[in-house]
Amino acid sequence: MLELKRTLDAKGHGVLEMPSGTGKTISLLSLIVAYQRAHPLEVTKLIYCSRTVPEIEKVIEELRKLLDFYEKRTGEKLPFLGLALSSRKNLCIHPEVSSLRFGKEVDSKCLSLTASYVRAQQQWDSAIPSCRFFEEFDAHGRQVPIPFGVYNLDDLKGYCRQKGWCPYFLARYSILHANIVVYSYHYLLDPKIADLVSKELAKKSVVVFDEAHNIDNVCIDSMGVNITRRTLDRCQANVTTLQATIQKIKETDAQKLKEEYRRLVEGLREANVARETDIYLANPVLPDEILQEAVPGNIRTAEHFVGFMKRFLEYLKSRLRVHHMVQESPPSFLKDVFEKVLCRAAALPAPHAGDRGHR
Repeated sequence: MLELKRTLDAKGHGVLEMPSGTGKTISLLSLIVAYQRAHPLEVTKLIYCSRTVPEIEKVIEELRKLLDFYEKRTGEKLPFLGLALSSRKNLCIHPEVSSLRFGKEVDSKCLSLTASYVRAQQQWDSAIPSCRFFEEFDAHGRQVPIPFGVYNLDDLKGYCRQKGWCPYFLARYSILHANIVVYSYHYLLDPKIADLVSKELAKKSVVVFDEAHNIDNVCIDSMGVNITRRTLDRCQANVTTLQATIQKIKETDAQKLKEEYRRLVEGLREANVARETDIYLANPVLPDEILQEAVPGNIRTAEHFVGFMKRFLEYLKSRLRVHHMVQESPPSFLKDVFEKVLCRAAALPAPHAGDRGHR
């Protein structure tokens, strides 16, 4: 504990290695909460990252016991707010959305009810469905802070059922004001999620990674993408559908086609707008400098874009036909794409410096 205290004083990094069941979690919570109380201006927030939902719930329960102990010893309730944050799948209380089986389905349905462009359409067409829990939270939940205490996922859902608010967006909003936040590694390590959820968190925070030996795998999962033959077949079908649609529109209204493609380009440039409810669906991440860059000439028109996508898909299919392991750097991959697809690098999202292609 003394060494951990010295680490906090030095504002540096520390590694704690202890056998399972010896009290790592409660030791860390006890010391850091005490440090927060003693130095409120130096440590404003504890961000505790864990791997799975059961482990997140375990940390929250340990925190609840710790604050209960403080209350018994001091005779007063500490003005502390600790809460868990998880995915929409684990927090949604909308009857229709929460009944969906898979997390991606829940995310997609939630987006279809709460996205900024959907809400803009709802102002003109009341028949478009919306989420009453999100609308109620957006109207009243931001003005009323959540009471001090410790909230696990069920506590958040129970509180929001009483208020008629969305637990997911309440938790997203409340972590800015919470003293202790417990959530998954991905909320801090995955650039897409971190940019939405953790970007505004205080700089004077203590970050704890539980089971830190899993960090490498989490980073690889976050910045990697698996491409299978089935994925490429589905992409091929989508490109074929897009080509047929473009041809149909071209025959009926050439100006409409030009306008639709202009909107596609503007959509890339405006990806930073309305992030409050929208999510990134692209992987890997498009850096801001790419979003601001002019669209390359070889994909500037709709027909060229479809042609480029068809060539690129054929290139990826040829790479999948290799039956042995291949490892190459991002510059090498882009050079190969340029030589075989005749596509310059600006037409592709820039890969992360640590990315590798594996087959």
